[in-house]
Amino acid sequence: MSQKKLKVGVLGATGMVGQRFVALLENHPWYEVTLVAASANSAGQKYADAVKGRWALKTAIPSATAALAVKNASDVDAIAREVDFVFCAVDMSKEETAKLEEDYARHETPVVSNNSAHRGTPDVPMMVPEVNPEHAAVIEAQRKRLGTSRGFIAVKPNCSIQSYVPALHPLMKFGPKRVAVCTYQAISGAGKTFETWPEMVDNLIPFIKGEEEKSEQEPMKIWGQLAGGKIEKAKDPIITAQCIRVPASDGHMAAAFVSFDRRPERAEVIELWRSWEPKPQKMGLPSAPKPFLTYFEDDARPQTKLDRDIGGGMGVAVGRLRPDALFDYRFVSLSHNTVRGAAGGAVLTAELLTAEGYIQAK
Repeated sequence: MSQKKLKVGVLGATGMVGQRFVALLENHPWYEVTLVAASANSAGQKYADAVKGRWALKTAIPSATAALAVKNASDVDAIAREVDFVFCAVDMSKEETAKLEEDYARHETPVVSNNSAHRGTPDVPMMVPEVNPEHAAVIEAQRKRLGTSRGFIAVKPNCSIQSYVPALHPLMKFGPKRVAVCTYQAISGAGKTFETWPEMVDNLIPFIKGEEEKSEQEPMKIWGQLAGGKIEKAKDPIITAQCIRVPASDGHMAAAFVSFDRRPERAEVIELWRSWEPKPQKMGLPSAPKPFLTYFEDDARPQTKLDRDIGGGMGVAVGRLRPDALFDYRFVSLSHNTVRGAAGGAVLTAELLTAEGYIQAK
């Protein structure tokens, strides 16, 4: 990377994920937040005033961002002239978000999105950078469809899958055929804190709207193949999921069960987890944790409170690998849902796309 930082805008900057973007990008070696945008209700205020009383993070608001005047995220033409690319975390309907992101892309401004609106679009890469970095190649086909030379959309997947999919990926050579998973998901995944959602104290809710469908379907695109300018979904493994909201502030835990075509030895699985060095780690990208996966032999680990911040919140913690009576193996895994699972995953995706030349200064 050159010494000059790219100018970054954060759309939806006042929400919880937008706040996480702002915090993670403070002092980033490649990027500088030069613009924050939100709804018309916040437009015109200083960022510090717009988030006053609802800043959800334990760290302070970055001083450089605090003084920025919030723009209206819908003012695409003006914002596109001021930044090299944008991160998107707007709170809008799926249809409105899809249109907004395409508008930015057509204004030759790459979009790296936390939103779900384009996760099903066949020529939009949905990336966990360690798992499917090759999907970036579909961007050229997307640009042809949009009629752009530099604008495009890339998305990150749902936070619910980002603990167990990375753990399964090094094992794909053994042919996983059936996966059952139950996720135990923190309240920040709903954009809440215990102060704003006191009903979650001492409580579990066995339903998160749309989450189980995403948990079952999104991995199939991530494990899919590029063909004819689009990503064709994988057919295996078959995944069934249950997603439960639990009284944790941050961190999504998964209890996963898996059957293989060719059952590996337990020691072989653990060695693959511990030795795996994916592309972002080999490239030394700024947000890539080393190691990506950490396996614990202690049966009481990983724990949400102890281990969600592993690798600066970008790592995945795995434990309790053991034989299962119905499947070949079962294990538990944990990831930080608003860092790896949201803003941090998008930042790492942008880093990969920058390193490979898809995102450049205007």
